[in-house]
Amino acid sequence: MKYSNICAGEFIRRPNRFIAEVLIDGEKTICHVRNTGRLKELLTEKALVYLEKSSNPKRKTSCSLISVKKGNQIINIDSQIPNKVFHEALSSGRILLPGVEKINHIKSESRYGSSRFDFYIESGNTKAYIEIKGVTLEENGVVRFPDAPTTRGVKHIYELVNAKKDGFNAYIVFIIQMNNVKYFTPNDKTHKEFGDVLRYAKSQGVAILAYKSDVTPDSIELNGKRCKVIL
Repeated sequence: MKYSNICAGEFIRRPNRFIAEVLIDGEKTICHVRNTGRLKELLTEKALVYLEKSSNPKRKTSCSLISVKKGNQIINIDSQIPNKVFHEALSSGRILLPGVEKINHIKSESRYGSSRFDFYIESGNTKAYIEIKGVTLEENGVVRFPDAPTTRGVKHIYELVNAKKDGFNAYIVFIIQMNNVKYFTPNDKTHKEFGDVLRYAKSQGVAILAYKSDVTPDSIELNGKRCKVIL
C-alpha cells in the first residue's frame, strides 16, 4: 500500500483524539490523526512523524498523520490500513491462512449473527470468517492489543467462536504495523477480559495469527512473516 504526497514533521501536541499540532518546515500545522487510540507512547513531543498531504481544498485539515518514528523503526498508525494490506496480501498469495488453500471468494464486511466481520472467504468447501485488528502498541519489542478497553472487540471474538461451532473456519488476525518485534501478546493490564476471551477462543479452535509489516514513510505492506503469539 503506497501513500502519496508524504512529508515529515515534528509532533507538538494532540488537543483531542482527531487532530494534532505538527511543525512542518518551521510552520505549525493542524493535521488529522488517522487513529483515535491513545498512542501516548508514540505521539510524544518532538517525535518525527510522517503525514500525507491532501489535495482536497475543502478539507478542514491539510494533511493526515499516518506514521511515527520510534527508536530505529517507523510505526504506521493509520487505523484504516490493516484491512487494506491484509486483503492485498491475501489476494496476492503473499500470506496463506492455516487450513486454507486457493481462495475462490473474498468478501469484505460480511455479517454473521449480530456482528459484521472484516472478511468472509471461501476456498473449495472451506468457508471462513476473519476479524482484523491493527497493532501499534510496542514496548521493548513486545507488541500488545488493545491499547484501550474494547467491548466491541470482545463481542466479535465471541461471535467468531459461535461461527466456529457452526462449522466455519474462524481467524483473528493481528496486523503488526511495524516489523522489528519479538512477539505479540494480549494487553491484559489494560483489558483483561479481551485477553481472557482471546485465550478462550483459541481453546475453541479459533486461529489466532499475527503478521509483521514492512513500513516506510510512504508505504506499508505485509511481508509474509508471522509474528510469534503468546497468550
